[in-house]
Amino acid sequence: MLAQNNICGLTPAEILDAVSPLYPININQAQAVANSVYKKGVTDFLQIAAIPRKLGTILNQEFHAGIFRPVMENLSSDGSVKYLFRNPEGLEYETVYIPDKKRHTVCVSTQSGCRMGCRFCATAGYGFHGNLTAGEIINQVISTGGAGNINRVVFMGMGEPLDNLSHLLKAIEILTSGWGLAMSPGNITVSTVGIEPGVNKFMEKTKCNLTLSLYSPFEEERIKAVPVEKAHPWKFVSGIMKSFPKDRKRRLSIAYMMIRNLNDTDRHLQKLKEEFGNSGIRINLLPYHPVPGDLNLPSLPERMNYFKHELVISGISASIRRSRGVDINAACGLLAGRYDSGNKTRHQRPEAGREFIS
Repeated sequence: MLAQNNICGLTPAEILDAVSPLYPININQAQAVANSVYKKGVTDFLQIAAIPRKLGTILNQEFHAGIFRPVMENLSSDGSVKYLFRNPEGLEYETVYIPDKKRHTVCVSTQSGCRMGCRFCATAGYGFHGNLTAGEIINQVISTGGAGNINRVVFMGMGEPLDNLSHLLKAIEILTSGWGLAMSPGNITVSTVGIEPGVNKFMEKTKCNLTLSLYSPFEEERIKAVPVEKAHPWKFVSGIMKSFPKDRKRRLSIAYMMIRNLNDTDRHLQKLKEEFGNSGIRINLLPYHPVPGDLNLPSLPERMNYFKHELVISGISASIRRSRGVDINAACGLLAGRYDSGNKTRHQRPEAGREFIS
């Protein structure tokens, strides 16, 4: 069955259009199909009690749910799981499931690889191989932690989400709609290096959280690590974020990855205070996870604590993000298709990803 016959990735209106030539489906039935695939993970359409049996039979004959399993997975000592997916066209991409006491988070990819070329990100070394469809993005949520278990989605995997804006927005529509996964926009976070037109459209079209990956508040330093700075200066991007009315339900933040003696100096701290004081934008401090071949080290814990303390007393909301999945290369900046860690738990499913569940 061809990928364009997937239900996963379609809205009820699109299901209606696709099925109408074959059966007189109505919008309520189309919504029932969408809800069953997205929220319940149904792959056999005859299991959908809310639609006629004849419709279920036609759907099974002419369509498939479009849900496919990862080809490989790695289990971290902290309980996180990294999954490798391969779509029918052969594109590979990674997803991380992060369980916690109350939060069950999936970190999804929007691209196979990335073309932003960020210096301190392993995905940059993997190269760019293609955009993922909305269905392939949603499939990561459905087929990893389970459609009914996930209560938080972060777009922080492979790729620059705003470089695949149309599929990102459609995936968010599916995540937040009642006929989809019915998630609160406040439980969805998109991370970007700052694509200016995309930021503006994202802020207008959604109520989801947005995080800008900064690295350095000094343009001449940031451009060396984040090349997109040349075309899309971070100050313009943060200016867009600041220009929107403050909304308690929407979190706007800066991700500040701290590298020892590079961007953790008092000079950097003072500049952060100047730029983000009274802005309402939160600063999340992240320890650097060295990529292969890089000799730089993460900032010392006491230095990160000092940064946080100084930011907080200056009136800026700040936190230190706890790393998960470091031992399986699943933490921020480490996704690059590496599954060769010698003593890590590994399961391979050579058939999955080449064949759909349904």
